[in-house]
Amino acid sequence: MRDEVDRLVEAWCRERPDLDVVPMQVLSRVTRLARHLDRARRGAFAAHGLETWDFDVLSALRRAGNPYELSPGALLRDTMVTSGTMTNRVDRLAERGLVERHPDPADRRGVLVRLTAHGREVVDAAFAALLARERELLAGLGPAEQRRLANLLRMLTAPFDGS
Repeated sequence: MRDEVDRLVEAWCRERPDLDVVPMQVLSRVTRLARHLDRARRGAFAAHGLETWDFDVLSALRRAGNPYELSPGALLRDTMVTSGTMTNRVDRLAERGLVERHPDPADRRGVLVRLTAHGREVVDAAFAALLARERELLAGLGPAEQRRLANLLRMLTAPFDGS
């Protein structure tokens, strides 16, 4: 089986036989797969009225467990955006009835952002749709190959995650 990367690599090998193009064979495919994944994610989320950033915030709250709430600071850490951006996102999600703000009982000046019942339904449905799309992307690999690929990719990404 051949793909577009094979064509690119052959051309580079012909033009620059002095260079090792093995990294290109791996990372060009990762880049192409990332584009397909991005399209699949956007499609899965859009089918549920969400943007990618909506899902990021809602899923952080959902993963927090019952009562599905986090401080704005914890949301910042989970989503890696600025406080101004998070305020804007929470405002927009609250306007749509997906989250609500509550006073933080542990800090009179603080607030907690909580997933509403409607927000939970939406994020759960979007997550199920995302997994279905991701399964489609991985359909060419069996379960053992998927686990092996996941382990190999972990080895590559862990140093960047500070693990």
